[in-house]
Amino acid sequence: MTTTPDPGRDEAGTRALLDALADGGDPAQVVDLRQVFGGLGRRAFGMLLFIATLPAFIPVPGLAGAASGPLVMLIGAQLLLGRPVPWVPGAIGRRGPKRRSLRRFRDRISPWLARLEKHISPRNPELLDHRLATAWTGLLLLLLGLLLALPIPFTNYVFGLLLLLFALALLERDGRLMAVAWTLGVLAVGASALLSGQVAAWAASLLDLVV
Repeated sequence: MTTTPDPGRDEAGTRALLDALADGGDPAQVVDLRQVFGGLGRRAFGMLLFIATLPAFIPVPGLAGAASGPLVMLIGAQLLLGRPVPWVPGAIGRRGPKRRSLRRFRDRISPWLARLEKHISPRNPELLDHRLATAWTGLLLLLLGLLLALPIPFTNYVFGLLLLLFALALLERDGRLMAVAWTLGVLAVGASALLSGQVAAWAASLLDLVV
């Protein structure tokens, strides 16, 4: 798959990229992530994050976080360190999702994505490319990936949707959407920290009563 080097409005949009991946061969074929990155430039971080988020929508407790969380953290760490393009271990790069899985996911989110794409466009690149902005995005992805990896009930879809916003902002080169993702990411991390603190306090109170 070849795409126009970034950035610019002439680039293939997210839905076009997903169509190329989902419909580009045998449905049972495993997508080689390293080939996906070719020609995407810094947008490759968005595509990798998009694919990494897929398991978050599998309704199997524990599986989503175990599969998605570490890969999201790997993406976040690379953005935090300022890598120009993503790196994935060879074993992961060769064993991406099957095309049929991408097709099901694309069909599920297409209506929502079509509405959202009307409001996003390449803008405010400083919120994507500035070194501090990239590091901040990486830090939030590290924290969100960690939260996704934890066995917190009923949070996979919430974190998954939030991570999709980050992925879309990176893919569509939309700095304003990234600012929205930052805000929601900080709120999610803060709420999780507050909730975990309350749970710890309740556990301590219960332990005092028992003892």
